[in-house]
Amino acid sequence: MKTIFSDNLGLLGKVMDLRLERQNVVMSNLANQDVPSYKAHRLEFEKELQSALNTDGDRKMTRTGSGHLPSTFRAGGFSGTMEMGWKPQVVAGLDSVDMEKEMSIMAKNTLMYNALTDITKKDFEGLQRVITDGGK
Repeated sequence: MKTIFSDNLGLLGKVMDLRLERQNVVMSNLANQDVPSYKAHRLEFEKELQSALNTDGDRKMTRTGSGHLPSTFRAGGFSGTMEMGWKPQVVAGLDSVDMEKEMSIMAKNTLMYNALTDITKKDFEGLQRVITDGGK
């Protein structure tokens, strides 16, 4: 079905949601950094995203003909997986959250989220231009 929205809008929205969820997990890790037996949690979704897009780490999605693509993206077809491992505490504080590692994960995630918002903004700016200039 033809729509006025970009084909990638569903994909962008889903990945932005997962990035936001990852940010919340990192914030939870930082909030619990002083809890003696707390172990940092991770939200991983990149491999599942590649699988949902029918790509491998080495292969890129390519258009092999003008009328087809190798796969169709379904936003509901994947989600992140929470890794909550537990290990016994040997010395108080040694297995707690590494603040520097969490901050670097947060910074990278923020950059990726901002890039996605820029792409989404461009899609909507193009749509707005068509709407406002369409009658001229």
